[in-house]
Amino acid sequence: MEAVVTKGNNEAELSDGLRTFGAVLKVLREEANLTQEEFAVRVQYSVPYIAKIEQGKRFPPSDLLTRAEEPLGPVAIKVLTGAAKSLTRRPGLAHRFREWAGIEEDAVSLCAYECRAIPGLLQPESYMRAVFNGQLPPPDEEQVERNVAARLDRQQIFSARQNTAFTFVIEQCVLERRLGGGEVTKQVIDHLLAVGARRNVEIQIMPLIQEDHAGIDGLMYLAETPAHQWLGYTEGQRSSNLISAPKDVSVLLQCYGKLRSQALDCRATVELLEDMRGAL
Repeated sequence: MEAVVTKGNNEAELSDGLRTFGAVLKVLREEANLTQEEFAVRVQYSVPYIAKIEQGKRFPPSDLLTRAEEPLGPVAIKVLTGAAKSLTRRPGLAHRFREWAGIEEDAVSLCAYECRAIPGLLQPESYMRAVFNGQLPPPDEEQVERNVAARLDRQQIFSARQNTAFTFVIEQCVLERRLGGGEVTKQVIDHLLAVGARRNVEIQIMPLIQEDHAGIDGLMYLAETPAHQWLGYTEGQRSSNLISAPKDVSVLLQCYGKLRSQALDCRATVELLEDMRGAL
């Protein structure tokens, strides 16, 4: 899962727009004599999230302008609104994933069901490289390095958000595929066991044979915001969806709850992973 940045014109325009918006936000914040920490408190977002918006690494949330009006003032908001127009010209897959990455960073709960690949937050570097090197059209070496660095950066969330509850349901077939070869699969299993040992992370494997299965419609990601609103994210071939309608998110939550009940529990998952590791 997770959109991968490519070198198309859409992405180039969006990257330039993100950097411009971030630079403008930083100038306006400094003009208001606010540090990043002070501004983050006023707009109710985390300091790392604001820092990444200013660096052009994260897509600003839709309500940032509303929240920023009080600390920055109406004139500053008009300037920011102008800068934001460059972010909405050509919204593509990477655009939507940047929105999700921002939601993910501030979430108090994160849930994932994956049937295609190991979730990006759980991938060791060797698996990332296998994923990126297998893409079409083939990315150049510089792009692979950028994508790997970005994904490793996202994984810092486990250390930065120790009060966030993470749950993952992963299809066993994803591991049985042995993407990248046996050695990479060993590293994946070792990494899953290590991350799954964290007190705020639960990883469950969905067994190969499961006659009652709620995941037929494909992968799903769910996040609970600090305001306790649930949002969803899904992906398909060259497409993605950020889901906020309560009735639609409710369906995803019901499906995810069912999936967790059908998957192996955490202890049985550890036993299966250890057996698979020993068989490699």
